[in-house]
Amino acid sequence: MRQTVNLNRKWAFVMAPQGVPSAMPAPAYYVNLPHTYNAIDGQDGGGDYFRGTCAYIKSLSCEELPEGEKLFLEIRGANSSADVYVGGRHLAHHDGGYSTWRVDVTDSVSRTGHTLIVVMVDNAPNDAVYPQMADFTFYGGLYRDVNLIGVPASHFDLMHFGGPGIAVTPVVQGRDAHVSTQVYLTDAKEGQTLRYVLRDADGRVVAETESPASQTRFDAVIADAHLWHGRRDPYLYTAEVELRDGEAVLDSVHARFGCRTFAIDPDEGFILNGESYPLRGVSRHQDRWGVGNALLPEHHREDMKLIAEMGANTIRLAHYQHDQVFYDLCDAYGMVVWAEIPYISQHMPLGRENTIAQMKELIIQNYNHPSIVVWGLSNEITMKGAEDPDLLKNHRILNDLCHEMDKTRLTTIAVLSMCDIHADYVRIPDVVSYNHYFGWYGGETSMNGPWFDRFHAELPDIPVGVSEYGCEALNWHTSNPMQGDYTEEYQAYYHEELIKQLFTRKYLWATHVWNMFDFGADNRAEGGENGQNHKGLVTFDRKYKKDAFYAYKAWLSDEPFVHIGGKRYVDRVEDMTKVTVYSNLPEVELFANGNSLGNKTAEDHFFRFDVPNEGTTHLRAVAGSCTDEGEIRKVETFNEAYRLREKGAVLNWFDITEVEGHYSLNDKLSDILQSKEGSALFGSLMQAMKHQKAMGFEMTPDMMKMMGGFTVLRLTNLMSSMDVKLTKEQLLELNEKLNQIEKK
Repeated sequence: MRQTVNLNRKWAFVMAPQGVPSAMPAPAYYVNLPHTYNAIDGQDGGGDYFRGTCAYIKSLSCEELPEGEKLFLEIRGANSSADVYVGGRHLAHHDGGYSTWRVDVTDSVSRTGHTLIVVMVDNAPNDAVYPQMADFTFYGGLYRDVNLIGVPASHFDLMHFGGPGIAVTPVVQGRDAHVSTQVYLTDAKEGQTLRYVLRDADGRVVAETESPASQTRFDAVIADAHLWHGRRDPYLYTAEVELRDGEAVLDSVHARFGCRTFAIDPDEGFILNGESYPLRGVSRHQDRWGVGNALLPEHHREDMKLIAEMGANTIRLAHYQHDQVFYDLCDAYGMVVWAEIPYISQHMPLGRENTIAQMKELIIQNYNHPSIVVWGLSNEITMKGAEDPDLLKNHRILNDLCHEMDKTRLTTIAVLSMCDIHADYVRIPDVVSYNHYFGWYGGETSMNGPWFDRFHAELPDIPVGVSEYGCEALNWHTSNPMQGDYTEEYQAYYHEELIKQLFTRKYLWATHVWNMFDFGADNRAEGGENGQNHKGLVTFDRKYKKDAFYAYKAWLSDEPFVHIGGKRYVDRVEDMTKVTVYSNLPEVELFANGNSLGNKTAEDHFFRFDVPNEGTTHLRAVAGSCTDEGEIRKVETFNEAYRLREKGAVLNWFDITEVEGHYSLNDKLSDILQSKEGSALFGSLMQAMKHQKAMGFEMTPDMMKMMGGFTVLRLTNLMSSMDVKLTKEQLLELNEKLNQIEKK
């Protein structure tokens, strides 16, 4: 029988070794797996985290070996390229840091003494391996489990693209499910047999057979099948297959599967088992504070519990293959999943074979998961344009590959906001989604819904969704939130508006918030805390749920709750302050120091109260049997601990002189351009921007419209990133001119 020995404990780690180690280092620095060598420097900002080769070295004794004629080293994640040396022999090279792969070590392992295993892991830049350009940290290391698997000579294939050796295809027809179970064998012998058993969730046998080992497919019918129905009823069956020699079981594999139908309609959106099932959820990265991507099972479980608590029913697993632990959780919790490869941001002519290899691994290793409904081909890959013939060919190859390997699922792409909706690239996959940040990176929140209405009107046959939308929030606060201030209050406002726009448009097949959790992006330097993307609804350490989390919970969760917003915004200067309460119940009553401020109803689940602000006020919200408490405190001057001061900024917005009734650098460009004087002042500036490419794309009319949503100060900061730099003196001079122009 198959035996698996976990090898996570006690690996010697060498940072940037000179060559491949031929012996255990003395003295040795030991680590346990999972491990990344960028857990700290990949999250502290500066874009200077180590990217290079590190060595993981293990002395394996013969007593640790599993039984078996054949031995395979299983590596479940080594980012992003790796080489395996066993007993001094180079046995394998693998490119792609997010999938499982295995190495046959049978002839290189000592059965009587010790064997030196060396895994050289390299996350250095490489123009043939994805990803290389993206807004997240490419953590290096052996960051998932490493196992040693022992099997007989005849066994289920362990070298088939890291797959489980079994593929289950359930096709629902009427009330029945026609289930095809395909297995992959290595060195099966005449006289050996396969025993197939299908079981329901209670372990009862619903179909079984025994056949010669040459018959590697079993077709069965589950009468009146119990369907997998997402969050409502994530029912799972199990397929078990044994390879036998007489009565002896040589090897066995199993897979959980679900029986369901789905469709994506350009008008009706997502349909599950014949019923409308709008997909409303989040995207997720696989890292956390101080841990990097070396997550433990309990980390994955905590993430899933938080996503489920919010009420989401779909997850986009960005931007790469995630741990099997999490896909299993998606199946069990009923999450509908978008799974993708890291073909992202920058098309690399030398990377085509790597995209193909990563897609094969993604599909083969995850084929059995009923949660997955779409394979993602790429993300924002058109940053340098959508017309590149090689880029288009790469996508067509991937699209055809997905359909060839999997007849049951669809393909999709996450399209860069500025990509023309009529581009050939948009028509390659079965469905598309767009990454839009109107209301954060320019534009207004109100632009989101109408943009999708225009897409739907012009391209009515293409199902469209929202693959990314969001804005950043840290522990900054204000009673007057505005775009770009990084406050929790603006993030809450942004998502409240987006919820109302997106969730009421039935045709959107899926919406995915960017992001469920703050995540590591070492190149980032914004919001006052470098090295992170703070668009999460939950903080990087998972300790705090931002107010926007509860806005979604109010719309999506069936579990009754009430939550007072602004828990971290205690000190307030105004005499009458606004407090938002979130609840999925129809009525909320708010008490201030025991005095009722009245009952309110709200169809949008966002309950607004005007609260007198005197001294210290204890707040208590009541909705049904649910309660929540908070506190505010009257102060005479604004608490500067709540205000972002951008490191290295030429000017902060609160340092700018404002004249009542006149413009300043803190006004939006679109408002200023409505004035004749303001339009003349900025005419030359905008003309200059039209003649350059911003971040790789042309300044189109749509782009100009988005830019209008920026304040002048944010726009000048953006120009700075494009090497159009203005000094403090120039900005103050511009502000002085704006102060002289009356607002229209």
